[in-house]
Amino acid sequence: MIGSVMLDLVGPEISQEEKELLAHPAVGGVIYFSRNYHDKAQLKELVRQTRLASKSPLLLAVDHEGGRVQRFRSEFTLLPAMGQIWPGANQDLALASSYATEIAWLMAVEVLAQDIDISFAPVADIWGVCDVIRNRAFHSDPAKVVTLVQAFAKGMHDAGMKTTGKHFPGHGSVKEDSHLELPVDRRSREEIEQLDLKVFRDLQKLAALDAVMPAHVVYPAFCDKAAGFSKYWLQQVLRKEMSFDGVIFSDDLGMKGAHQAGSYQQRAEAALSAGCDMILVCNDRAGAIEVLDTLPEQYWQHSSERLGKLKHRSNVTEQQLAQSPRYLAAVELAARLKAVELANNSASSAGIVERA
Repeated sequence: MIGSVMLDLVGPEISQEEKELLAHPAVGGVIYFSRNYHDKAQLKELVRQTRLASKSPLLLAVDHEGGRVQRFRSEFTLLPAMGQIWPGANQDLALASSYATEIAWLMAVEVLAQDIDISFAPVADIWGVCDVIRNRAFHSDPAKVVTLVQAFAKGMHDAGMKTTGKHFPGHGSVKEDSHLELPVDRRSREEIEQLDLKVFRDLQKLAALDAVMPAHVVYPAFCDKAAGFSKYWLQQVLRKEMSFDGVIFSDDLGMKGAHQAGSYQQRAEAALSAGCDMILVCNDRAGAIEVLDTLPEQYWQHSSERLGKLKHRSNVTEQQLAQSPRYLAAVELAARLKAVELANNSASSAGIVERA
């Protein structure tokens, strides 16, 4: 049985307190951050110790999108931001799709080789006004976003990793950063439906997403609750209207955008009762302990079967990758795209603004 709570760890080694927390039956996952990584040998031992600490299977995760959001860097291939793929392919959609597939496959195989199940990717947001999203998104045109996200999903699936689309129903069109405050998207239903939400609806028709992470954003034209705490968004729209049967992860309940729902206990119960299968409680150990001490037992393992489908079954090794022509070509592609991205960043800092 897989529990419904995903925790984080403080450092590059697992502590005795963390071993005790991971033994709690409500804990079903761990997300790794940059602070948990020094090198691959250390990471493999940390992963081994993490799995050993739990009496039940754990879902291990990392945010490893590429660009600004890549937790493991030394000894890993530096991945370009997703917004770099379109210009890097000279605005050729077929070529950009090929690039997206290969970069996704590269990202996934390097993570899987460390016995980590999933990277929370791809970003299915629009490249709009939101600074925290920006070039984490593939494009500003929803049709191109759908095509490139689908191509990225293919690469992840080729590698043996399940996909997590974020941030449903779209975070790219609000300025505020939900890590720091609660964004409110005041556009009309029609605007949201035709731009941001259309991406997720189309991706569902293409069966591209195995999991979804809702945004800590309120869309008043639809509901007065942030999407991750909203039965309207998670049950009415995602489950009923869109017939989505994959996993729903909460975004981190420690983010400022989650404070609308109350205390950690209240946030946890609100997210799970709204329809989340697994909640993330990160960067606040006291908050994590509060959740484990107060979460009703009915929520401990309420979506275990669905969560189990995200476990990886890959046995890829680094030795195999080193001898793989596909891997070597993907590493070279990532290096080329990353070089252009760095050049664009330098130009932007000098006052030249590059857009997707």
